[in-house]
Amino acid sequence: MKAFHEVRNYDSDYMVWHSRYENVGFLAHWHKEIELIYVRSGSCLLSITDQTFLAHAGDLTVCESGMIHYSDSHGMDNVLDFLIFDTSILGPLFQNPGFMHPLITKAELDTFGLSGQLTDLIDTVSRELEQKKPFYQEVVSSSIQAFWALLKRCHPRTDAEQLPDDRRSRMLGDLQDLLSYMDEHYADNITLEFAASRMNFSNSHFSKTFKKLMGINFVTYLNLVRVERAASQLRNTGKKITDVALSCGFNNIRTFNRVFKEITGYTPSEFLLVADPDVYKRTYYNRRSAEKEYVENDSLTLVKNHQ
Repeated sequence: MKAFHEVRNYDSDYMVWHSRYENVGFLAHWHKEIELIYVRSGSCLLSITDQTFLAHAGDLTVCESGMIHYSDSHGMDNVLDFLIFDTSILGPLFQNPGFMHPLITKAELDTFGLSGQLTDLIDTVSRELEQKKPFYQEVVSSSIQAFWALLKRCHPRTDAEQLPDDRRSRMLGDLQDLLSYMDEHYADNITLEFAASRMNFSNSHFSKTFKKLMGINFVTYLNLVRVERAASQLRNTGKKITDVALSCGFNNIRTFNRVFKEITGYTPSEFLLVADPDVYKRTYYNRRSAEKEYVENDSLTLVKNHQ
């Protein structure tokens, strides 16, 4: 599974996805698609690249292509709609520069006359994707395009003089490359020094930047990736615990047992006895967020409470 550089599974080759969840948060990740997050009720704390803000009921957050984003909304009741679509859906409407700020408040949407348009868009996409009547893709695409065009007309966009400098753009690109590398080479000896050198940062500057953009420190993130893979191997391969530990980047069984329990709440031996086949989807993030559980049919990004 691609938990952090998110690769979404769509029902078909038509790359539009919608779902609604209660009481959710999500780990830092990025993807090429555009993501709209609509707060139907409650509130949530969101971080997109290096901007952190609180979104309330009726607000819309626009996470544009390639932006690293996460939410840690512990203790915040909310209902959120997620609408994610490939940039190709927009055709010529997709172009940089992006919006000046990812948060569009309810007051702004009301001023733009877009609050009703937004809820109609979400309802239309949800209904059409579920029913799949003839020409549903055309209906969904045209609805997204119409809303995006109106949003571009009303909401301020960054002008050429305000574009991020090349160094910042390169830094974000380098971080995306590092996350992808970690996702593929998690079994290797990936040290903080190695990661910092890939981004041409000092160790201290890299640590501060990584924590700011990802919401968790480098070692915790790497352990999340490794434990996720280890849990999958324990469930699906029949390998011995020691072999799994070594194949997932842990040098000794003692460290593996400690980190695995810290993240999942179980030792590897206990984990194998748990009947729930999806128990490995628990992580450090959901454990610090009131024992939440990952959403079904999605990558290990979105989480919700037990029902």
